[in-house]
This record gives sequence, C-alpha cells and structure tokens, in this order.
Amino acid sequence: MYALRQAGERARGGSLYVTLEPCNHQGRTPPCTEAIIAAGIHSVHIATLDPNPHVAGGGAQRLRQQGISVEVGDLESEAIALNRPFMTWSTLGRPMVTLKAATSLDGKINGWVPATRYLSSAETLKTVHDLRRSHDAILVGIGTVMADDPALTYRGKGQGRDPIRVIVDSHGRTPPTCRALQTASQAPTLIYSTEDASLEWERQIFASGGEVVRVAHADSGRVHLPSVLQDLAERRILSLLVEGGATIHGEFLKQGLADQWINFFSPILIGDRGLASVSGSPVPSTTCELVEVRTLGADLMVRALITR
Repeated sequence: MYALRQAGERARGGSLYVTLEPCNHQGRTPPCTEAIIAAGIHSVHIATLDPNPHVAGGGAQRLRQQGISVEVGDLESEAIALNRPFMTWSTLGRPMVTLKAATSLDGKINGWVPATRYLSSAETLKTVHDLRRSHDAILVGIGTVMADDPALTYRGKGQGRDPIRVIVDSHGRTPPTCRALQTASQAPTLIYSTEDASLEWERQIFASGGEVVRVAHADSGRVHLPSVLQDLAERRILSLLVEGGATIHGEFLKQGLADQWINFFSPILIGDRGLASVSGSPVPSTTCELVEVRTLGADLMVRALITR
C-alpha cells in the first residue's frame, strides 16, 4: 500500500493495478482492502486471486461490496511467474526451491581438474550471484562445505543483499572456522543437524556466529528435509536456492521438494572423470517445463519448472 500512501488524494477516483488480490484479513498489517476503500479507488485490476484457499476471493468480494469495480485475470500468467515463491509458501507451507548446477555439456560437475576452481564463465558467475541476491536463502550440504568451503555471499557489482546461508549437516561436521561462519556479520548462517551432533560442536558454532537447528532424522539417517523447509517457512523464507552438492540435489528431487532446476552448461565434455550433478538414492524420472534458455558468454543457461 506504499503507492497509495505516496499518491495521497491523487489516488481518489483512480484505477489500481495489482499482481495479487488485496488481502481482506488482519495480519502483520491491516487489511489492504480497507486502505483501498479509504483511498477512494474507483476500479481495481487484479492479475491473480490469493492462492490461499481460505482467503481466495475475499478481497475482491469486499471491494465489490463497496461499489468498486473489480477485474480479475489481466496478465495472469506473468503475475503467477512473478509471485511463484509467495504462492508456494502460501499453498505448500514451504519456500519455493530452486536447484542450481554448473556442469559440462554431458552433465558433470567440477572436480575433474584439481587446479580449476570454477567450471563456469565470468558471465555465468555474475548470473549466479544475481540469483543469490534474488533468493531469501541459499542451501548447501556438508559435502560442499567440506570440499569447497564456500562463503555463500553475494559478490556482484553494486549493492545487494546476502541471502541467509543454510547448511544441512546431520552429524555436526561443519568447521566453526568455515567461511560461511567467518562472514556471519554479513548474513545469518543456519546449520540444520540432528541429535547425532555433539553439544560441544553446537557451542562452537554458536560462538562463531552461527545457529544450530536440530530436526528429525530421515529414514536414510540424513537430516529430514521437510522439517528444514517447514522451519524456513516459519522464518518467512519464501525462496530457497540449493547450490548442491549432488547428494542434496538427489534428495530434494527424490522427495518431491524441488520446484525449479537451473543448469549452467560449459562447452566441454568430461566423461567419467567428472561427477554427476545428481547422485545418492534412486531419483524418479521427473518431468520439467522449459521456461528459459539463454547464452552467457560461452556458456548456456537452461531454466525449467519441475512439474508434478
């Protein structure tokens, strides 16, 4: 409702265009519908109704009851794409999950040349940092922490927020000196673990600026990913970027917890020297809807929605 406050009396008799149905219930803020009514808006154009089935249509109905003209469905598909994280959070009770991988043309991840830190081009790395900036949180598994010690921060040009860092570590192996904790002043770091992790390790993580969140075991003995996503949702994390590694990717796909796949392909073939971008327990075949393909220097980016 920031635009209405800025417009003041100039909004009276005007038309309002919104991507999502104005709320008609008291939450952290008063109902948006009441602000629209008070502003004297003449007509409201709503791209999509609220995805929450308990409140969907209530905002539009309230406005119509006050004599305001309401149109629904303008640019609906574009609005759905824009609001997909919120819609996932509202309907599934978890963040929208995007899996990201950087691979060779034959789908292998780095590790084939020890002296090479990055498989991707400079243009791809810039896009990856833009992705980090656009997500509320970024997640990696303990394998990635031990192998690469990533900082998981935004390092693009200009000002940008750092996402909350999330590490999945069932046995408490994350070093208190890892880069994600050394940069704790830039953004919080959450480490999801289980009762298998020691209290002494938890104290060291806390002293280093991190937070340990203990959740249940999965049947595999790993961290129970649905519990991780539920806790993140309760922290109002609407979008989660999963950067790997391969085992984490496999678990999200196996459990049906992934919504989008982004793959950056470099123009090289690795073969058996490389590692698969998805590994671990068997992953069922998954159908995807291709939504974006573009070149980034010498690389290729493919983005697809995971359909169910």
